[in-house]
Amino acid sequence: MSTCHVVAFYEFTRVGSPRVLGEAMRARATELELLGTVSVAPEGLYATLAGDHEQLHAALDWLANQPGFSRPVGRWSVSYSPPFRRLRIKYRKEIVSIGRDDINPADGQGRHVDAAQWNRLLDDPNTLVIDTRNDYEIEVGTFPGAVDPKTTNFREFLGFVERAMDEGRERPLEMFCTGGFRCEQATAVMQDLGFSNLFQLNGGIIKYLDEVEAQPELDNRWHGECFVFDERVAVDAKRAPGGFVQCHGCRRAHGPEDHAHPDYEPGICCAKCVGQLTDQQRRQFSERKKQVALAEARGEQHIGKRF
Repeated sequence: MSTCHVVAFYEFTRVGSPRVLGEAMRARATELELLGTVSVAPEGLYATLAGDHEQLHAALDWLANQPGFSRPVGRWSVSYSPPFRRLRIKYRKEIVSIGRDDINPADGQGRHVDAAQWNRLLDDPNTLVIDTRNDYEIEVGTFPGAVDPKTTNFREFLGFVERAMDEGRERPLEMFCTGGFRCEQATAVMQDLGFSNLFQLNGGIIKYLDEVEAQPELDNRWHGECFVFDERVAVDAKRAPGGFVQCHGCRRAHGPEDHAHPDYEPGICCAKCVGQLTDQQRRQFSERKKQVALAEARGEQHIGKRF
């Protein structure tokens, strides 16, 4: 079984022409035969790319030579099948929208801490730990005791801050996400709102898992798997594909216990969304399931298969 390497990376910097950078990135990634998603905005770039290990390093080297960029460290993982079907370049006002495109995290974020420092902060009863990810990601795994903002997309996080955190602006706040870049945006906005004691997990959950694996003296405080936005759905503590699949109806991740539920229909719905689908959606998903089966019977794989 061949291994496909995956790297996620970002950098906040001032991009004068996102489209010029994006098209140059498209050309270089295509030349290197890489697949994945690249988001470019005036505030910087975020990407998850998959392919040959050396070619991925070549892409990072190329980015380091672009004006205003350094060589990203990247969060590395593996997949035993291609996690992306194509290369997509997206142009946005913000890399991932939090609703404040007037703030660039390059101007300042929270204090970055490594795995050892993170564990010490977790042990501090005065520290409030906040998971900045969405509810469907948190269902798959999180740090014990972390606050769930109950958001369905990152734009809702600012509302959570304004609604639920109007006090304690000097209290230590410890924040984390998958790869670190959402925390860069979240802490930059929270600084603007008057929060002064902000910490963020450097490199996010993926780098934390790398560090605790490399340092056996560190306890791994992470519970569960880590949701990722590609065909793997989630990765385990070794950053390898985990035991979850994705529901085609609601896009939530679910495991073997969910498959045993009587409302679970592969390729159509799960117990969480069974009552939310319209008749038209059911017909569409049923037809799509049929086409997937026909493609597999021909020895092919249907584009976008998620179950």
